[in-house]
Amino acid sequence: MPVEEAEPQLNTGKSSALDRIDRKILHELMMDATLPVAQLADRVGLSQTPCWKRVQKLEAAGVIDRRVAIVPPERIGFGLTVFVEIVAADHSQDWRDAFAALVAEYREIVEVHRMAGEVDYLLKVVVEDTAAYDSFYLDFTRRLPCRNVTSKFSMERIKATTALPIDTTEP
Repeated sequence: MPVEEAEPQLNTGKSSALDRIDRKILHELMMDATLPVAQLADRVGLSQTPCWKRVQKLEAAGVIDRRVAIVPPERIGFGLTVFVEIVAADHSQDWRDAFAALVAEYREIVEVHRMAGEVDYLLKVVVEDTAAYDSFYLDFTRRLPCRNVTSKFSMERIKATTALPIDTTEP
């Protein structure tokens, strides 16, 4: 039976700063953001109104950034995923700004990570096929000088999730 709880004081620092109910809400929404509020409330042990208020607070605080549909790329014609390692030509602010501006232009680049170690950046690029990747690669490397660019082709996706490993147990 759902319990009425006082409205939480939301602290958006670490996941451990969120209370157990907020973490449960986040877990359920990461698994299925289309859940009706009634089902979500039932799963986390609240009634609908307090549950909805918590969701709204999580959204207002930026803990929930957006809700999206997850589409397997191969089902809509994007059969090739490439991880691209980039070593910067230099580490100046001008180069970093040019890099950030350039990656923002490519819809094929779905993730960009600044790395520690021998590689400066890791890009996840999703394209139709090798010809499309070759076109992307030639254009990208023509527009931005890099010391090294290494492409690693994904042969098979074994696991893919957007759900973060949030702890829903009592602290």
